[in-house]
Amino acid sequence: MGSVKEIIGELNKESFVSLLSKLIGEAQFVQNNPKENLIPQEDKIVNHVLDVLNPYSTANGGPLLINHVSYAPGRGNLIVEYPGTVSGKVVSFVGSHMDVVPANPDTWKFSPFSLSVDGDQLRGRGTTDCLGHVALLTELLKKLAQTKLKLKSSVVIVFIASEEDNSIPGIGAEQLAKEGYFANLKGGPLFWIDTADSQPCIGTGGSIPWKLVATGKLFHSGLAHQAINAMELAMEALKVIQLRFYEDFPPHTMEQAYGFASPSTMKPTQWIYPGGGLNQIPGECTISGDVRLTPFYAVKDVMKKLQGYVDYINANIEKLDTRGPVSKYVLPNEGIRGRIDITFGEPMSGVACDLNSRGYKVLHNATKEVIGHVKPYSLTGSLPVIRELQEDGFDVQTAGYGLLDTYHAQNEYCLLSDMGNGYKIFASIISQLEED
Repeated sequence: MGSVKEIIGELNKESFVSLLSKLIGEAQFVQNNPKENLIPQEDKIVNHVLDVLNPYSTANGGPLLINHVSYAPGRGNLIVEYPGTVSGKVVSFVGSHMDVVPANPDTWKFSPFSLSVDGDQLRGRGTTDCLGHVALLTELLKKLAQTKLKLKSSVVIVFIASEEDNSIPGIGAEQLAKEGYFANLKGGPLFWIDTADSQPCIGTGGSIPWKLVATGKLFHSGLAHQAINAMELAMEALKVIQLRFYEDFPPHTMEQAYGFASPSTMKPTQWIYPGGGLNQIPGECTISGDVRLTPFYAVKDVMKKLQGYVDYINANIEKLDTRGPVSKYVLPNEGIRGRIDITFGEPMSGVACDLNSRGYKVLHNATKEVIGHVKPYSLTGSLPVIRELQEDGFDVQTAGYGLLDTYHAQNEYCLLSDMGNGYKIFASIISQLEED
């Protein structure tokens, strides 16, 4: 009998591309942006995965334990286990999600919603993030089930729903964690498969969505001395908030050690106001954005500070910079004070992976063996649940085999050769852990 790596072998590229073609064909129906009425139906992906794996399920005399966990109609998660022989010994590959970010076909050079192949390129929405990984891990499970490889470690794979936008809560990974579905994965490394570039991603960022509402007094633009311009108030207030944020949360010394390309940032990304004529000074406007936070700062500390900045500005609104001789934020004769209010969306914490853990060492070794070199990196993109899992004692590592250059981008693609290497890395990880 051959070694674990020999038995798992190489990726069946024909089978992988065939499955991926079916998944990308559903990408239109798993776009996730509830604000635009795009509610993904992840079970369309689940059904294709089950078509591949059900013949090998325990229900059909095979080894795979399959659990389809849904918290909303049509929006399932899928947990598949290939059982090992040693109780409590496990390796898990988690986080490959079955929803995608939206794509506008009018702006793409090829169809985002059908797989096209151009040499080594596999093109379409979700090839890199993250339907390519769903297909890849499905192929791994199929090979394990076909060969009936005897392993000490159980191999558990968790495909998740609702990763790209969790504004509809209680659907995906967070709910699975809350209900204890990850608890049995603590007996070995947990690899979160939703990054890119075929190297260990050793650090991720936290995120804090924020919304700043400025309230002034609407009035005729020809009588500006009787108005409080909410746009000017919002811009000047945000300038103060950003400057104080960067003073309190400067680049951290550990960011260089982990290879973060960017320090913590706070920036606006959207601007809204109620509308009106060009000759009306607005009495209200809203600026929204996010904080991206390296894992060496605590999300709750940042939120407390931001609220403190806002409270200070409101208490000292007269001291805020104005714009021109009649620009003001207080109308004493009318008893009106401009003000700003900040609210926060659901925050997410980043993670700095443990570089001394068994999980990192086997990922490092497998990457070097297959790719030929190891160049870990970090970024302030955010992944759900993993900080909480790490704090609960899990050995969390992250990796992925798409391309960062096409992540969430127009004309998304991955490379078939990279996915093949990812399969070999999974095989090497399983093989190394069998030696423990």
